[in-house]
Amino acid sequence: MDNKPGKTTKYLFILWTLYTLAVVLFIVIMVLIGHGKLGFMPDFARLENPQSNLASELITEDGEVLGKYFIENRSYVVYEDLAPHLVDALVATEDVRHYRHSGIDLRSLSRVLVKSVLLGQDEGGGSTISQQLAKNLFPRDTTVYRTKIGRTRHLAINKFKEWNTGVRLERSYSKNEILTMYLNTVPFGGESIVGIKSASRTFFNTTPDSLSIDQAAVLVGMLKAPTAYNPRINPDRSFTRRNTVINQMVKYGSITEEVADSVKQLPIIVDYNLASHLTGHGKHFRTFISKFMNRTKPTPPNKDAGILAWERYRRDSLRWADDRLYGWINKTYKPDGTQYDLYRDGLRIYTTVNFKMQQYAEEAVVAQMKEYLQPAFFKEKKGRANAPFEDLTREESMRILYRTVRQTERYRSMAARGVPWDSVLMAFNKPAEMKLFSWDGPIDTILTPLDSIRYMKHILRAGFMAMDPANGNVKAFVGGHNYRYFQYEHVYQGRRQVGSTIKPFLYLLAMQENYSPCEMIPLVPITFKDVVNDSTYTPTAPGRNVFAGKMVSLKWGLATSHNWVSAWLFKNFNPENVINLMRKMGVTSYIAPVPSMIYGPADISLEEMVGAFNTFSNGGIYVSPVYVTRIEDRYGNVISSFHPVESEAISQETAYLMLSLLKNVVDMSGRYREESYYGTASRLRGKYSFKGELAGKTGTTQNQSDGWFIGLAPRLTAAAWVGGEDRSIHFDNLTMGSGTNMALPIYAEFLKRVYADSTLGITMEDEFKRPLDFYVDMDCPNIMETTGSSTYDDF
Repeated sequence: MDNKPGKTTKYLFILWTLYTLAVVLFIVIMVLIGHGKLGFMPDFARLENPQSNLASELITEDGEVLGKYFIENRSYVVYEDLAPHLVDALVATEDVRHYRHSGIDLRSLSRVLVKSVLLGQDEGGGSTISQQLAKNLFPRDTTVYRTKIGRTRHLAINKFKEWNTGVRLERSYSKNEILTMYLNTVPFGGESIVGIKSASRTFFNTTPDSLSIDQAAVLVGMLKAPTAYNPRINPDRSFTRRNTVINQMVKYGSITEEVADSVKQLPIIVDYNLASHLTGHGKHFRTFISKFMNRTKPTPPNKDAGILAWERYRRDSLRWADDRLYGWINKTYKPDGTQYDLYRDGLRIYTTVNFKMQQYAEEAVVAQMKEYLQPAFFKEKKGRANAPFEDLTREESMRILYRTVRQTERYRSMAARGVPWDSVLMAFNKPAEMKLFSWDGPIDTILTPLDSIRYMKHILRAGFMAMDPANGNVKAFVGGHNYRYFQYEHVYQGRRQVGSTIKPFLYLLAMQENYSPCEMIPLVPITFKDVVNDSTYTPTAPGRNVFAGKMVSLKWGLATSHNWVSAWLFKNFNPENVINLMRKMGVTSYIAPVPSMIYGPADISLEEMVGAFNTFSNGGIYVSPVYVTRIEDRYGNVISSFHPVESEAISQETAYLMLSLLKNVVDMSGRYREESYYGTASRLRGKYSFKGELAGKTGTTQNQSDGWFIGLAPRLTAAAWVGGEDRSIHFDNLTMGSGTNMALPIYAEFLKRVYADSTLGITMEDEFKRPLDFYVDMDCPNIMETTGSSTYDDF
């Protein structure tokens, strides 16, 4: 009995000794961790400015997020942008004592120690939100240890590090800031959905401040296991987990029992919108902006490179010098001297694109291609052994297919492994299961890869662009359809023969030389003699040419796009001057000054042609197309602002003369004796019944390989191109393959939607601006009687 006090004292001494040693050990470990002796620890600067991969956003002029560039799809919000019940759900479920501890919750740790470790009950973890934030900002060391002791030690050190970092975060940030940072960094499903803003948009197509109670509970419930409680993948588990979160909110007084009971009865309604470069509007535009901003400074080609290589170098060098957006990533630096990263730095890129107009442009392409043009093309080529190619032998078409084989990723992989060509062809001629594009959705089928390439060659391609005439702001940019299958972009990247859309520049030179739209010239073939090669060349004019030998006006020549009138102009005016004019109007692609120039054989981009034609609408002032107005960093600071390059290309009076000629392309219709004639774009008045002022020009290249239409409305300039992937893919005749039939309907469908939307402020009552005290006489004959022919002896 007398020994009991001694034993008690001994036990108390041992207990206090162990406790003291534990506290000392804890302090020593925390000090060692704080000094980085047990592995990496963030210093004060990193805690104040934690680095994270933040998605850059591409934003339309009307405030819609058109797309994102990301390694992790993460976008930040501030505390004021969080719905109050979202905060309540998070605190009630993840860290109910968040506002009462200093980074480590000893009560929760004790609960976990007793119930989870000693009693074996599942009581969850004891990590605070601060500690979870530390894990998100500074991920754990993932080194794998073979022994249990090694794994236990590694886990313990990681836990101590998170405690240390959590406490330091508490000293650097307020409670609300920590909570917001946590919601900004927590993953909701891999790298594609990081942070509450991305999750809200992905699962419910809303923003964090607009989340309902049940939506907030679903997202907070996902934090325990993003895949297991994903409402799209596992709706039943998500439903149960959501109600658990709601019960926690009741338990800690965030909502009443009555509210909880009603919310728990609601079904989970998911509006899934996963951010991807394959979904949403403006897919080609998003890729274009990324590539455009990442361009590097052009380098000269080899001395023996051809003229096209040097012309490309000249064109790119001009863009590098004049366009701040071109190569912006490689021309703009952060304050610390490093380059910006489009995929990590959380830039906000404010574009000129109007979300509604972009949507209308894409709808217009679908309306023409899906409903009309593509079915007609399939019907025409059905049953032809060499389809979709025309004018080629089987050997020539196979060479095109083999060239396409060499452009596939499958071929590159086989070639890298040293697989010989014969074996490659065997593989490409072996049937396999695959998905093919169709306008009605992907087709599951079995084909050889080579036959699938031939099938995809049947699909006609299209491009469309619209811009504001006054400031150059690009309002819509459709580089193609279905980015998943067709990633080549046909606005800036693609260059195709422009056909008769080049003719207005010949007429422009005549207008500058004081010719009138009513100038009468003989409609006769023009023969050019090439004295160098001792040959002749006579441009042809498709159709019956019932007015041959008559006198015709220049306005009639452009409205009907007659090649003989263009040939007359080519001879009478120096073609080099025409090219120089086009250069002033933004066309930088190579153009050969030869008689065939009247057919438009030069390969020019849609962007260049829209900018050049826009000069007519803008009173003779060329404005370069503008895609972005400003770029901000993640904190909202403006890094760069962008403005168009402007220059006076032609006089205001000459520009209006050209507008009058191009309006006649839309408006002209008449009869001469028993024969009728129409402007090539007259269906804008007839079939589509547009009123008000419109101008434009159709274009069709040889063999109907390309169809163009460039349309001018007083407050909108737009153009469409349609064609096959290769020039040998085309319709049989002009009835189907002309620019009037292929491209003009896209413009018309777009304009119809724009006029119907009163919020855009573009109406049929808009008028082109006429120069003061300037009058154009268009009231003159189109056709008169005469005879004659003409031969020119040099070019």
